[in-house]
Amino acid sequence: MADSTSNAPGSKASRLTRKYPFLVLLCFAFIATVLLAAIFADFIAPKLFTAQDLLNRLKPPSWLGGPEQYLLGTDELGRDIVSRLLFAIRVSVFVAILGTIIGAVLGTFLGFLAAHCRGWVEETIMMMVDVQASVPFLIIALAVLAFFGNSLTLFIIIMGINGWEGYARLTRGMVLSTTTHGYAVAVRSLGARPMRIYGRHILPNIASALIVQFTLNFPSTILLETSLSFLGLGIQPPLTSLGQMLGAGRNHLIFAWWISVIPGLTIFFTTLSISIVGDWLRDRLDPTLRGR
Repeated sequence: MADSTSNAPGSKASRLTRKYPFLVLLCFAFIATVLLAAIFADFIAPKLFTAQDLLNRLKPPSWLGGPEQYLLGTDELGRDIVSRLLFAIRVSVFVAILGTIIGAVLGTFLGFLAAHCRGWVEETIMMMVDVQASVPFLIIALAVLAFFGNSLTLFIIIMGINGWEGYARLTRGMVLSTTTHGYAVAVRSLGARPMRIYGRHILPNIASALIVQFTLNFPSTILLETSLSFLGLGIQPPLTSLGQMLGAGRNHLIFAWWISVIPGLTIFFTTLSISIVGDWLRDRLDPTLRGR
């Protein structure tokens, strides 16, 4: 009887919830839903996201008395909110992921470079870190877009520059600390080159901290894209993004609130879920907190 009870599905579920808190599982489920929506938007979207139907403009969602074919209503040009939301999620997630990866690679490389070269190279890199940390990046992004114009490639690069200083500062500090550990000293005494030491031994040991930094920086990248697109300097038509949908509906908040509120809630819950997962990963991967 005891064995059958321990193997019951309920006991497996309880072990799962003990290992992964319910809120974290809920966040993982929401993030997975967002990613699936971004990947399969072409197959899920009921209509073409640019298709206009002026006879049905500003229609409320079907569950508020609107037409049955428009589950979340329509915008000022009669475009289906569901279809536009799916493609907006795809564009926003794509831009945020690419931008965060660029920032992570750039910051990690400069952090290793500063820790290895020391001297004026380290001082220059850390001075750049301090400069970017002291100036609101939104102002920098606005200045670059106003001077060079807007394009998707430039916009992604700007997203990548955002947050690189956090990776550089974290990587430099951890590399300087890790190179004094016994295994690094032993490998160096055997004649291993610095690139091999950094790539084969030090980077895997600091990867967990970099992953946590990635999850914590990702929401800020989404919010930056949202802010610039809301101001009309981000993603441009015919493409759409969550920030662009949010900005397009600000003139209709009183009579057609669903145009802005639905993408706004999507942004809120996406960034909140990723932030909660990032905090949970930080606690799980921090050796000083294990066992608590």
